Amino acid sequence: MPESSDPAGAEVVRAAGALLWRDGPEFAVVHRPRYDDWSFPKGKLDRGEHVLRAAVREIEEETGIVARLGRRLPTSTYPVGGRTKQVDYWAARPVTSGTLAPNDEVDELAWLPAEEVEARLSYEHDVALLHDFLGGPLDTSPLVILRHASAGEKAEWRDADELRPLDAAGRAEAADLAALLHAYGPARLISSATARCLETVLPYARRTGTQIVTDPAFTVGATTPEQAMDRLLSLVDDGVPTIVCTHGEVVSELVTGLCAKTGEKAPDDPSLRKSEFWAAHLAGGSMPALERHTPRTMAPGSATT
Repeated sequence: MPESSDPAGAEVVRAAGALLWRDGPEFAVVHRPRYDDWSFPKGKLDRGEHVLRAAVREIEEETGIVARLGRRLPTSTYPVGGRTKQVDYWAARPVTSGTLAPNDEVDELAWLPAEEVEARLSYEHDVALLHDFLGGPLDTSPLVILRHASAGEKAEWRDADELRPLDAAGRAEAADLAALLHAYGPARLISSATARCLETVLPYARRTGTQIVTDPAFTVGATTPEQAMDRLLSLVDDGVPTIVCTHGEVVSELVTGLCAKTGEKAPDDPSLRKSEFWAAHLAGGSMPALERHTPRTMAPGSATT
């Protein structure tokens, strides 16, 4: 069970969950016989598990439904048995109908409209989560800005730079990224034309059956930050879920430009280390959430606008 410490020295138990909803809107709440309570699906992270994977897994385990994540919602933090529990939440939509098999942890699943959900929920922090969701756009579209995975040292590579491949660490990161990016559902896949970027998104492309489209606007040596920004904004205007894999030389400009376009404050550090990504959740010209992730850590390392 992943644990850490808060600044006061108390143990922090990490968990992930979702406000799962469908058209109506109706919201999924689950009953836990051990506590005789009603709450949104959630659960503790397995040791070394990434928070995005945990959120999707817990939804399926507690409802029988496979879901894809939408915008990031506020984190709930509250005391449990002398420790602090921290639950990272997302909005989520079902992609399968699923059937709950009642068990010792969850024995009932109910789909209810907002007024009935609020009356059914056992905890104020869940009610606050519902209010936050209802105060923003219900549906959002993801835009992921991804820096390619580890590709060794540029100074040690003797051939053309566009041919420099991922190293062993980068290949492991690319495999992890395939599962994490899939948590947001299928997306258009656009990449720099360099080998290291293409190899970074190849596992995701194979997993989802998505075609990789190369674009010089995101290719180092063939673009400028301004050209990359113009191209990104044209993709935003399309309103299609999109993953863009590119280079550290343009990432900061892409993120700050996107924030300016949507009227949001840019993060203090918009850059990315190799294999990290920003996931922006967009709706009608606004950006209700922006989160940052590192693939090989259980901590989200996120920023939310």
